[in-house]
Amino acid sequence: MPRPASFAGEGPVDPSAAHRLPRALVPRRYDLHLRPDLDQARFEGTVRISGEAASDVREVLLHAVDLQVAEASASAAEGPAVPCDVELEPEHQRLRLRPAEPLPAGPLRLDLRFSGELNDRLHGFYRSTYTDPEGRTRTIATTQFEATHARRAFPCLDEPDAKAVFAITLDVPEGLLAVSNGPVVDEEPLAGGGRRVRFGDTMPMSTYLVAFVVGPLVATEPVRAGGTTLRVVHVPGKEGLTGFALEAAAHALDFFTDWFGLPYPADKLDLVAIPDFAFGAMENLGCVTFRETALLVDPGRASQLELQRVADVVSHEIAHMWFGDLVTMKWWNGIWLNEAFATFMELLCVDHFRPAWRRWVSFGLEREAALAVDGLHRTRPVEYPVGSPEEAEGMFDVLTYQKGASVLRMLERYLGEERFRDGIRRYLARHRYANTETTDLWDALEEASGEPVRQVMESWIFQGGHPLVTLAEGPSGPQLRQEPFTYGPPLPGEPSAIGRHWEVPLLVRALPEAPGPATGAEPGGSGGDGEARLLLGAEPTALPPLPGGGVPVLNAGGWGFYRVRYPRSTLETLAGRLGDLAVLERFGLLGDTWAAVLAGQADLADLLTLAGGLAPREDPDVLGQLAGALRSLERFLDEDDLGALAACTRAIVAPSLAELGFERQPGDDERTLTLRSLVVALAGTVGQDPEVQERCRALFAAEQAGRADLDPDLAPAVVQVVAASGDRSTYEQLLDRYRHPATPQEEMRFLVALADVPDPQVAAEVFELALSEVRTQNAAFVLAALLGSRLHGPATWERLTARWDEVLARTPENLAPRMLEAVRWLCRDRALAERVTDWLAAHPLRSGQRTVQQALERLWVHVGAVERLRSPAPAALQAATARLGEGRGAAGR
Repeated sequence: MPRPASFAGEGPVDPSAAHRLPRALVPRRYDLHLRPDLDQARFEGTVRISGEAASDVREVLLHAVDLQVAEASASAAEGPAVPCDVELEPEHQRLRLRPAEPLPAGPLRLDLRFSGELNDRLHGFYRSTYTDPEGRTRTIATTQFEATHARRAFPCLDEPDAKAVFAITLDVPEGLLAVSNGPVVDEEPLAGGGRRVRFGDTMPMSTYLVAFVVGPLVATEPVRAGGTTLRVVHVPGKEGLTGFALEAAAHALDFFTDWFGLPYPADKLDLVAIPDFAFGAMENLGCVTFRETALLVDPGRASQLELQRVADVVSHEIAHMWFGDLVTMKWWNGIWLNEAFATFMELLCVDHFRPAWRRWVSFGLEREAALAVDGLHRTRPVEYPVGSPEEAEGMFDVLTYQKGASVLRMLERYLGEERFRDGIRRYLARHRYANTETTDLWDALEEASGEPVRQVMESWIFQGGHPLVTLAEGPSGPQLRQEPFTYGPPLPGEPSAIGRHWEVPLLVRALPEAPGPATGAEPGGSGGDGEARLLLGAEPTALPPLPGGGVPVLNAGGWGFYRVRYPRSTLETLAGRLGDLAVLERFGLLGDTWAAVLAGQADLADLLTLAGGLAPREDPDVLGQLAGALRSLERFLDEDDLGALAACTRAIVAPSLAELGFERQPGDDERTLTLRSLVVALAGTVGQDPEVQERCRALFAAEQAGRADLDPDLAPAVVQVVAASGDRSTYEQLLDRYRHPATPQEEMRFLVALADVPDPQVAAEVFELALSEVRTQNAAFVLAALLGSRLHGPATWERLTARWDEVLARTPENLAPRMLEAVRWLCRDRALAERVTDWLAAHPLRSGQRTVQQALERLWVHVGAVERLRSPAPAALQAATARLGEGRGAAGR
């Protein structure tokens, strides 16, 4: 479908045109030889680019930035090399080569000699460091090329559709390990020491998927999985943290080989843990790189959520080997297709790997984060025109990953699993080793299913926002209608990126008039006989007859990416029958109600009524949805009203706390362990429960003294409660644990907890730590935690703006927007919100500015909510507390 009017006239029709290279040369092969000098933080190398010229060649443009090119030559077919005049164009990140004489069309070869710096910005060819047991700083040379950073390591055609075979050779200093995309096929000693390592040719692939790592690293013994050699590469001493990743990766290789119906497309698979890494991981073909927390884990010390994070990321990156590496988008506007589909497949794979985790249910919280952004007028279409490298970098956000995956799941539920998988297999088989547009996928799914997939999905991909589906009484009975969901009008003088209407694939079921006998089955969302299936277009549609009659449940199963609004009578019925709803149906009811509260379309009492209907052993993600709203209220309310919020929170969680306690019980499944942790954290922080706080301090002290181990699933909650109710002595203990962690997960757990200590002087010291001691990959998360704190946010904002240049110098470009997302919580003071808005308007980021603009709009949504809720919230909280029974939690304990 055409782009909505709100995007008409935004830049050229094809903004990529100004940033694309003319294809004087179509590359077929790169022979790349690099010599990194880790001591001097430099590298030098040569590259031969072989390909085809469609016409006579008078000049060739390549990408290159932060490189020095010493010499270049060109040759046609088997002819002699012709020297080239070299002109670097840093502002365009280009290199212009002019042969001394024109070369004829046909085979063309370029040879270049170049050098560069191993930078400290976590992109291109960069250096990472760690401290060994003897206290020595050790250096690793590693790569991160997505989106447009291969050009920082070697001259190339750095565009995703310029696929070629890569043959990589590295000169490696003595005692260091080297890994790259292909397996090692040859090694020879060098005269001055060290060795020359040659890696096998890759399949044709994009430059952003090239990788090489050289450093004092070790690899696990290789294992075989699905016919593929699999290893984990890591710093010495962390061998004991590799087993879970190997297990998850072996499962993923088998799962995807079967699901896609195609063999793994590389010759081996190395998973490489890098101490300094700006992303979670990167899907380089055969050589996937990770930050350590996403790969190395001790199952005996990690919570289920921390294990899930590792399984998620490993599965996501391995899914990319097919969907992204084997078949690749033509240009960066299509990056959503890579990332959304890898997210979808990650969830499918992990749900198969650990069914007890109920991964599709827990994805609800991630989907809710996407809905929260997508309800803003400053949202964007999932796919939109992309031109500059900065615009490409800005695509890596919640809309690309979480909204994209949610829309794919909605489609899969509507089409059915088999037809969906058949379409994906058709797409991959048809386009392997090639590049595609989004419409190629829709066409394959349409052929496999016979459904109007392109018509439906273009309404979701090429316009921003999502619908609010309303059940209302029409002229001849109940009807369904849609309208765009918004939190309010656009900011003054701004257009809206939210679309007008969607082709909504609806699943609707009926809740029987009276509760039936418990069956133990999960109700709703099966796609079976108990559901009506329809496409809701722009015009109101009569509610179809529902098998069994009864109360309609829109978004049956909870898979749709849209909000739902019911008549009050229906909502009250559902609130009293929450146990008869599927988990994600309950989740959606809470999320939609809280969104309506933020939009001024519902009362806080509506949400609290739903809270009162939750069971003591509620699903942790359903309670997590409510917990998010309660934590938002903690930031919204005046100091004098926090007591009412705390009392209501205690009343909500008291039955769960009484039933679950602090101790793991025989028969507890993994979801129960997660629920217990959530209940303890909520009671001890927002609930300010003194008994819970004291118990957490006792558990932490016993663990500190070595008298008892903390339950790994309860440990994150205990640390959070101890920090939030702690003092300077607590801070010193947490700081020591951060500096001497047992695992990467514990390092991050204690680091982020430092920002929760309420002492303002501690907050000032944590800010200084973020600008000095903390790794640059983690500093942005510490600053975001301080900025989003009710207690420390305003003072952190003043520090941040006073030292802005220093902050940006220590923050990887992709993480600066993530840090500034936390400004949405600076909402209790309208004057501060205005200063924040003005300051960020005057200090735009180079990359990710759209994310910052969305955070500012969310700030003003929150300001509006603060001002609306300030008066009625205390009474609503007190009334809910009275209904729930304030004292029952203490009696139960």
